[in-house]
Amino acid sequence: MGSTKYVFVTGGVTSSLGKGIISASLGRLLQARGYKVTIQKLDPYINVDPGTLNPYEHGECYVTDDGAETDLDLGHYERFLDIKTSQANNVTTGRIYQSVINKERRGDYLGKTVQVIPHITDEIKRRITLLGRKEEYDIIITEIGGTVGDIESLPYIEAVRQLRWDLGVENTVFVHLTLVPYLSASGELKTKPTQHSVKVLLENGIQPDVLVLRAEHELDKDLRKKVALFCNVELEAVIQSIDVSTIYEVPLLMKEEGLDEMVLKKLRLPSDDHPDLKEWREYVERLKSSTTEVRIALVGKYVELFDSYKSIIESLTHAGTMNQVKMVVTCIHSEKIKKENISELLAGYHGILVAPGFGDRGIAGKILSAQYARENQVPFLGICLGLQCAVIEFARNVLGYEDANSTEMTNLTQHPVIDLMEEQKGVTEKGGTMRLGGYACALKKGSRVYKAYKTDMVRERHRHRYEFNNEFLEDFEKHGMISTGINPESGLVEIMEQTGHPWFVGTQFHPEYRSTVLNPHPLFIAFVKAAVENAN
Repeated sequence: MGSTKYVFVTGGVTSSLGKGIISASLGRLLQARGYKVTIQKLDPYINVDPGTLNPYEHGECYVTDDGAETDLDLGHYERFLDIKTSQANNVTTGRIYQSVINKERRGDYLGKTVQVIPHITDEIKRRITLLGRKEEYDIIITEIGGTVGDIESLPYIEAVRQLRWDLGVENTVFVHLTLVPYLSASGELKTKPTQHSVKVLLENGIQPDVLVLRAEHELDKDLRKKVALFCNVELEAVIQSIDVSTIYEVPLLMKEEGLDEMVLKKLRLPSDDHPDLKEWREYVERLKSSTTEVRIALVGKYVELFDSYKSIIESLTHAGTMNQVKMVVTCIHSEKIKKENISELLAGYHGILVAPGFGDRGIAGKILSAQYARENQVPFLGICLGLQCAVIEFARNVLGYEDANSTEMTNLTQHPVIDLMEEQKGVTEKGGTMRLGGYACALKKGSRVYKAYKTDMVRERHRHRYEFNNEFLEDFEKHGMISTGINPESGLVEIMEQTGHPWFVGTQFHPEYRSTVLNPHPLFIAFVKAAVENAN
């Protein structure tokens, strides 16, 4: 484990308080001070990974470069810290139990009774410290999913309690995020939920070192003193996290509150150097000062839950800020799009993005959206299934293959323009059986994507089974839809562009997984720039 130090972030009172954003903000501040930092997420659910979860259940499934299907918080970690995460950065209860049961079946426990303590907790501890053994980090931040007091989280709480004594008090810090609700009827902020939350932590043997209090209103000194007294923490360790207009303000807010300095003090690390946040401040200033609106229609089928397309929406925000415009993204349910209402639904948007997804529900609306963008010269970006819908639409309405389709939707087609890879045929299990993670893509010189990337070879992340059927490529290219990105090893099509159109690009990969605050993705920048030109 070397000299790596650990910060454990827990949550209380209610879920969705923003542990991931606080963890990412703290990581950004420590990184800006010159420390080498990474963040990992411990998820209490029994699924092995979120790959088979419906987006309505858990939001977006984020894919790392090494092909791990992970929690959407890893997207925040990468966007804030501009680093790559991996399989080791996301641990689930399902994976923990799977590992322990496999060891038991092999006889690794020599006939002993396998129990939560010590076997499950030992495996959790092993996974937490695995990152520090794989690579040298100064500080590893570990976010524990769920809320303190949940049955599912108890083994994780016990494991990190043990780790404090394994690693030493000076090498660990516990940051606890809670809610201080405001009662409008009495005009008061109430600290009792925080007190109860800390009490639950204490019952499990953990004394938090730092409290981050999420609130709608400023916390005065008297209230902070009360929390410090009742929760047994230093007054300076009571940090407020006020609601802000953008999540990218949170690192700046945490800097003002001294969160990073308090954590470094507890870890007995130097905090003399001021964090270099110049670029970050400039980004936030540009984001907040941009007033020229660019309207993008995001066509998908999980639009009721904003987190389903979290990385796409954040990537558009990054690109909008780079283009100095204010992004107005409207999510439109593809099932609501019909021939008779499409002009009404999509009129007035400066760009159309057809989102990824699985299955045939809402597919007709996505195909119609691609047709509308093509025929009306509206800048278009299709991602994964979005590319496939554009291909199906082009085959039907330009090539004249009326029954053209993907074999994901039906096998009753004479023109399977989207089809399974040979190695995928016969695969019946759903978890982790797709083309996942980073793959090389060779770009065609002179193409729109080549101009966007400014290079001829890139690496992008995938999450899909079905591919463009190369048997039809020649016919497509004759009629103006050309392949401008190819996987050099397999020859599979990665990018298609429409010639004679202001900006029409579809990608088989997911560019949104690579966009970060300080390095927005080139394709999103180019797409938004085309939308700006369309708006003008």
